Amino acid sequence: MNLALFDFDGTVTTRETMSDFVRRAATPLRRVLGIPVFAPMLAGYKMGLVAGTTIRHTVTAFGFRGMPALHAHAAGGRFADEYIPGVLRPEAMQRIAWHQAQGDKVVLVSGGFDFYLAPWCRQHGLELICSTLEIRGDRLTGRYRGAQCVGEEKARRVRERYDLAAYGQCYAYGDTHEDEAMLALAQRKFYRGVERT
Repeated sequence: MNLALFDFDGTVTTRETMSDFVRRAATPLRRVLGIPVFAPMLAGYKMGLVAGTTIRHTVTAFGFRGMPALHAHAAGGRFADEYIPGVLRPEAMQRIAWHQAQGDKVVLVSGGFDFYLAPWCRQHGLELICSTLEIRGDRLTGRYRGAQCVGEEKARRVRERYDLAAYGQCYAYGDTHEDEAMLALAQRKFYRGVERT
């Protein structure tokens, strides 16, 4: 059996999905208030001046602090059912199906949230490693529970959960610099659909 590790945003999907989920899950008031607050930060991110981890941390705190956890889970289920199918890359889904047909263990490794990734992975028979948010009582604090699952954290969590030596080969699929550490774990590495030699 082989191990196949897939990034989600930009690899399995045609676009980043986390910001789309935040827009759908956050209250209308927070969405309106967030536009002037985050416009400069988003511009800085697109110019490479603001790190992705920084903007995700800030947006998450603003959008989710105090939100009932049940609301976030319900919004995630709707997002998995209604939104994600429209942004999937057919070639990535074919590759996932190919691995499953070989009997490989297929794992989604993402900086996105479990609210929508967990139901989507259950639908497709995939294991999941991803970012999660802290819950106190029945509400979100707006903080991550542990580190964001990006960069070296992706590789750390994979090594923590799976004994790589127990698999015939490790395949990894990614599309940004935040996937490089995960790609380095694999004998077969695919970056933006092209295998690296």
